Amino acid sequence: MPRKNIPPLPDHRDCEILSGLTIDNVPRDNLIGRMRRYGKGSNVWKPDDRSDSIFFLQRGHVAIVLSDREGREVVFGVIEAGEPFGELCFCAPKKHFLRETYARAMFESEVLEIKLDDFMNFLQENRDALQAFTFTFCCRLNDCQSRIEFLAYRGAEERLGRVLLHLAASRGKPSETRKHQIILPISHDELAQMAAMSRPHVTVTMGKLRRLGLVQYDRNNPLMIDAERLNAYLTGESLPVVSKEILE
Repeated sequence: MPRKNIPPLPDHRDCEILSGLTIDNVPRDNLIGRMRRYGKGSNVWKPDDRSDSIFFLQRGHVAIVLSDREGREVVFGVIEAGEPFGELCFCAPKKHFLRETYARAMFESEVLEIKLDDFMNFLQENRDALQAFTFTFCCRLNDCQSRIEFLAYRGAEERLGRVLLHLAASRGKPSETRKHQIILPISHDELAQMAAMSRPHVTVTMGKLRRLGLVQYDRNNPLMIDAERLNAYLTGESLPVVSKEILE
């Protein structure tokens, strides 16, 4: 059942003005860091690897994945080009902290790896970069808290719906042909990992949302989300009227 009074998704547009730390802020003359290439499905790191580097994604997408002993996986987040990741190396006690997750290339990707000591020296000499990194870290923490909140919802439909809204706000692109629709290139397998659901359960739930006109997808086209109507459905509000053209 839809749950009323679901808090709104965080809007980090104001924060993003401050959190401008990207790969463009890092010296590109090979003074610090080393560029590495990863094929689709390759691991940037895996559990028990040393956590003594921070990474910047030059090209592609990287998923941060937690896996249990049975091989079930949950995606903590997806890193896009330009963004830093692996920042938990800052929490490493005496450089003996080990990774507990996978960082996996979703497509062919290029990654700049910088050793923690080198990056710390760079931040100490670049105050603007230090400020940008601080705000980036705060935004990541806020997003993690939001993910915990909607993953804690009991209903699978609600969890999946909140994941879709979160992704639409952070990674979606407005459709040029269908008004109010957000394009989100993501598979059902990826949604299952991010919502902590089984693949068949995602398929059934997405089918229901499609019948309600809240999402649209087929084999030859990417997923499209009507974020306004989906949010209204999840919060128990009256659904805005959808035009016949959108449903066709």
